[in-house]
Amino acid sequence: MKKFINSVDDVLSESLHGFASAYAPIVRLREDPTFLLRTGGPVSGKVALVSGGGSGHEPLHGGFVGKGMLDAACPGQVFTSPTPDQMIAAAEAVDGGAGILFIVKNYTGDVMNFDMASEMIGDGAATVLVDDDVAVEDSSFTSGRRGVAGTLIVEKVVGAAAEDRLDLASLKALGEKVNDKTGSMGVALTSCTVPAAGKPMFDLGEDEMEVGVGIHGEPGRHREKLAPADSIAKLLVEAILEDLKPQKGQKALLLINGMGATPLMELTLLYGAARKECEAAGLEIERSLVGNYVTSLDMAGASVTLTLLDDEITGYWDAPVITPALRWGA
Repeated sequence: MKKFINSVDDVLSESLHGFASAYAPIVRLREDPTFLLRTGGPVSGKVALVSGGGSGHEPLHGGFVGKGMLDAACPGQVFTSPTPDQMIAAAEAVDGGAGILFIVKNYTGDVMNFDMASEMIGDGAATVLVDDDVAVEDSSFTSGRRGVAGTLIVEKVVGAAAEDRLDLASLKALGEKVNDKTGSMGVALTSCTVPAAGKPMFDLGEDEMEVGVGIHGEPGRHREKLAPADSIAKLLVEAILEDLKPQKGQKALLLINGMGATPLMELTLLYGAARKECEAAGLEIERSLVGNYVTSLDMAGASVTLTLLDDEITGYWDAPVITPALRWGA
C-alpha cells in the first residue's frame, strides 16, 4: 500500500482538517461529533439539507456542502456509516426553522442511522432515499438497490429548490421524482485499498473487469474479460435504459463518474462512447457532467448515470451552485 498518510488512525481527521482549511470560505468543520456545514450559519426560512455516509467517496458528500446544495454533511469512517449523534448535531446546527431533509444513499447502516436521527428530531424531518444503481437488487451492503452517483444529482436539484424556499413536503417529492428518473451502473478495472486493511478488497485478473460493481467494492452482476470502451459504454447504457424505459426524444442528463483512479482522458472518452449509445437509442443529451464525484478510494473504474429531464429538473440543475466540488452560475 502506497498512500499519502501519516497514521491510519488519523487519516480521516487530518483529511477533514485539510479540506476545511482549503475551502474555508464555503465550509466549516465541527468536531465531537464530526460534521461539515456551510459557512454563514442556518438560513432562516429555508429547509436544511443534510446528507452523509462513509468516507472514501470524496468529494461526496462534504464536497457538495454550500450554496445551492447541502447545508451539512456527516462523514463516517472509511466505508462506514456516520452515527445518529453526528446527524442530529448537524441538523441542529443548520436548522433554519423550515425543517430538515435527509438525503440518504440506500446502504443498510446509513438508512438505519438516519432513520434513528429522523425519529429523534420528529415531525420536522423527512428523508429522500437514493437507490439509483440498476446493477443488482440486493448486495452485501443493502436491501434493495444501492445509492451511487445519482446521489449527486438528487442533492444538486433538491438543493437548488431549497434555495427557492420550497417547503419540506415539496422537496421530498422532488427528490423522489429525481431518484425515480435516474439510473446508474458502474464497472471496476481494479479494486480499491482501504487504509486500515492495507491490501486490495478483491482480486481482479489483469484482463478482467467487474461489471456492476458497488462503490464499496461489492460484487456486481458478473466478471468478464476487459473490453474496449465502446463495448463497456454500450453494456452500461443498455442496462440503464432497460430500467428507465425512456420515450424516444426524451431529454436527459449524462454523468460519467470516475471511481477515483481513472484519468480524465479516459472518462471523457467514455462519455463520448456513452453519448453515442444514448443518442442511438433516441435520447437527447441536454446536460452533461464528467469527473470524479462519487469515488471508491483508489479504484480504477467508472460509472454511467442517466437522469431523464423535465423543465423543473433542468431548471434546478442549471441554478447557481457554490460548493468545493461543483460551482457554476454564480
